[in-house]
Amino acid sequence: MKHANGAPPDVRRHALANAYRRGLYEAIFRRRDIRHFRPDPVPGEVLARILVAAHHAASVGFTQPWDFIVVRELDRRREVHRIFTDERATNAAQFTGARQQKFLDLKLEGILDAPFNLIVTCEPDRDSPAILGKTSIREVEIYSSCLAVGNLWLAARAEGVGIGWVSILRNDDIRRIFGIPDHVIPIAYLCMGYTDEFPAEPMLQRVEWASRIPPCALIHFDSWAHRDDPAAANDNPALADLVQSPAIWRELLPGAQVDGADTGVDVSPLDRLTDKSGLPDPARDKH
Repeated sequence: MKHANGAPPDVRRHALANAYRRGLYEAIFRRRDIRHFRPDPVPGEVLARILVAAHHAASVGFTQPWDFIVVRELDRRREVHRIFTDERATNAAQFTGARQQKFLDLKLEGILDAPFNLIVTCEPDRDSPAILGKTSIREVEIYSSCLAVGNLWLAARAEGVGIGWVSILRNDDIRRIFGIPDHVIPIAYLCMGYTDEFPAEPMLQRVEWASRIPPCALIHFDSWAHRDDPAAANDNPALADLVQSPAIWRELLPGAQVDGADTGVDVSPLDRLTDKSGLPDPARDKH
């Protein structure tokens, strides 16, 4: 006996229930880089859940090289904001003409608006310079800390908490302001808080600064040079076609119909499933 998608039932026994799977994908697709924040405080238990989720990220050699600095003091944040203002001018100088003006018109931080900021750091060789999995690729702990940021961002989205990553800063100044030791690397400076809106599409796409690259353009097979899917030769759908198809999400919404039209708007692929009457709406169903 085979599953509806062609896989034997036993290979799917570890898959999460559809509601959990859908929730994960919704958090991924509806995550946004937020720049506008409400002043309302984030309850301690909500922040605690988000930090625990971040701490459960994968890490090379189970090193867990991250730390989290919760920043509420306005004086420190004002100093960070001054650095951002200086660096923003430097960043703007890379562009010219209309693109430079578009850059200057963008709101790229919420350092003082958000109820708090959060710094994620990486401490290489925390326990020992001899680390399982760290040989010639010396940056693996940095990559691990980035995974913690990813967990944190998705957990925050699930909780309805907005995050904005501010990268237009100088790490030496961040170390000085917050007393971070020289060997510890500031990985992410995040503004966090509730927001009035999670936009339907990323801000930079909405203002036509950039657009999402189609996933089919990013897939290679067996080597960088090979773009053709060898599995498609056996009458299987080509992976490059599948990643573009709304039909692959139908399993998460049984009974829904597929609307294959491409609206050109970068929204959740699950939004292309129609006739969802009677199915839970993750933005409204709180139970």
